[in-house]
Amino acid sequence: MADVAESEGRKIVVAVDDGEESTYALQWCLRNIVSSSETSSCARDTLVLVYARPSPPLFSAMDGTDNGREHHLFGTEIDFVLDFQVPTKTGVLFSEEITASLDKYSRDLADSVMEKAQKICKNHSNVKVEVKVTIGDARDAICMTVDRIKADILVMGSHGYGFIKRAFIGSVSDYCSKNAKCPVIIVKRPAV
Repeated sequence: MADVAESEGRKIVVAVDDGEESTYALQWCLRNIVSSSETSSCARDTLVLVYARPSPPLFSAMDGTDNGREHHLFGTEIDFVLDFQVPTKTGVLFSEEITASLDKYSRDLADSVMEKAQKICKNHSNVKVEVKVTIGDARDAICMTVDRIKADILVMGSHGYGFIKRAFIGSVSDYCSKNAKCPVIIVKRPAV
């Protein structure tokens, strides 16, 4: 069994987003983990770049902006309740145009992030690069991807939030370090 794992190489997941911290973490991974494997093994590692597109925001639909037109709740057609009752699925009601615009922006951002990450990996022929774009909370999406592909290691950047900010908005890297089913390396970008 160990021979099979060695011949396949490692599965290294790198969480990427549009921040400089994740770019630095990817570069650090390529320099320190992938480059060091060039001489240590004949197997080719797989670098899995993971980006989590955010889900649409969840709010109640009590803004009274409808005039009887058809709306969509995250892509599902529903009739707007005129007496301001909250639908069984709580969410923001958007017109079809706004929903399409938000989705296009999210897809364009994901494409941009992945294109940038792939350019960084371009000069490393010793590693196979795969791209995975998920939708949902980054914490859960990263941990589920790690679990699904049975990753050997997860590398991610740290925004360096302080205690109070982390307590209110949470930390993706902190969550993943506690919940991912593989070793996690959190790379902190040096202060400039």
